[in-house]
Amino acid sequence: MGSESDFDWEDAYKVANAAVHSKTGQYLKDIEVMVLEGAWKGWTYEKIVEEAKKEKRFYSVDYLNKDVGNKLWKKLSDALGEEVTKTNFKEALRRASRRDSQTTPAPADVLEFPNGPVPVDSPFYVERSDTERRCYEEILQPGALIRIKAPKLMGKTSLLNRIIAHAGKHGCKTVSLNLREADKAKFSNLDIFLRWFSAYASLELKRPNQLEDYWSQATIGSMLSCKTYFQYHLLQEIDSPIVLGLDEVDCVFQYPDIFNDFFAMLRTWHEEAQNQDIWKNLRMVVVHSTEDYGKLDIRQSPFNVGLPVELKEFTGEQVRDLARRHGLDWTDVPVQQLMKVVGGHPYLVRLALYHLARRDVTLEALLRDAPTDAGIYGDHLRRHLQTLQQHPRLAAALKQVVSLTEPVKLDTMQGYQLDSMGLIHRQGDDSTPRCELYRHYFRNHLPDET
Repeated sequence: MGSESDFDWEDAYKVANAAVHSKTGQYLKDIEVMVLEGAWKGWTYEKIVEEAKKEKRFYSVDYLNKDVGNKLWKKLSDALGEEVTKTNFKEALRRASRRDSQTTPAPADVLEFPNGPVPVDSPFYVERSDTERRCYEEILQPGALIRIKAPKLMGKTSLLNRIIAHAGKHGCKTVSLNLREADKAKFSNLDIFLRWFSAYASLELKRPNQLEDYWSQATIGSMLSCKTYFQYHLLQEIDSPIVLGLDEVDCVFQYPDIFNDFFAMLRTWHEEAQNQDIWKNLRMVVVHSTEDYGKLDIRQSPFNVGLPVELKEFTGEQVRDLARRHGLDWTDVPVQQLMKVVGGHPYLVRLALYHLARRDVTLEALLRDAPTDAGIYGDHLRRHLQTLQQHPRLAAALKQVVSLTEPVKLDTMQGYQLDSMGLIHRQGDDSTPRCELYRHYFRNHLPDET
């Protein structure tokens, strides 16, 4: 097929028919094709009935809508692994088309070891339904703020990089900053931190560092100096929107003298877009694992405004699709076997598929050894164990969660910290292990409470 802009009815029909056949062993019925083509053309069910009459085919509107149509969208939902309706099916088929173009079995020399963000041009990136589409649309809106939340290793940075790339293709200037890249000295006080923050933005935007021309800590303070610098030196002088991508913002919570003012400043900048046109040209993406470290004033927080995006685990269909991209012709059985141990955790799934595609190990052996130091997850599990050993109260909290079969109520801070590490699921006040891998490993490796 051609580019996405060339995706036409014939392409859509082929994708839909192939997907249904792959799922059910049967192709679309003629009447289903008629409804699908009519919907592609933007016709109402009344219009589809009128056009069918011209070909001497007579149906009632209720029959096409409530019988044929409902069954068709359900059939496509099952085949494509996402909810499909008459209003969103075009995008669903386009996404399926892109996935199909990426599912050629990968030879060993192009397999990607899952270490860090998935490259923007990677065939192993899995889209989560319409999450990417919503983010791509939002980042082009004046004064946009997108906040991406998920535990570690769930794909936050991979999504951020795609949003940044999309914005760049649409004429935006971009700044991508991982706050963990700053050395500790930069967090010694607010003024030093904001100077570094502003200087880095200038460097990324290829603008000269003119901090001394705009900065006056003694007169107007660090926050207003930073705002003045962005407004007059960056936003006003650059003739295009600026997208500011901030990754790993959780690390700022370690510095109580900084985080309240810094996050309040970001919130203020977002709100300025309602009052001043110049601030409409600033769009932000904030990536975090939690927002509950310390006492952050909710009225000054950027974590309760803008577009919230919470990344979920992969579905069974997404795992099966990713297996195909690795050259593994899996049925539902091996998918279920793997997910029984690691759930839909993106990193854990990708690591398994990488080793299975390389034939380093069989699925049976991988699952048998998974919760041991000898398995493919040994390094990953030991890194978590080392962190827990440095925080005995956190280790004791996790030990309680993995030792019991029913949900456990944890101290709020411990719950948020374990959740941000990706070790537990939280549902209200209840906590459970994120997957059986973690349950078995940490039940055996964490000391019993004394």
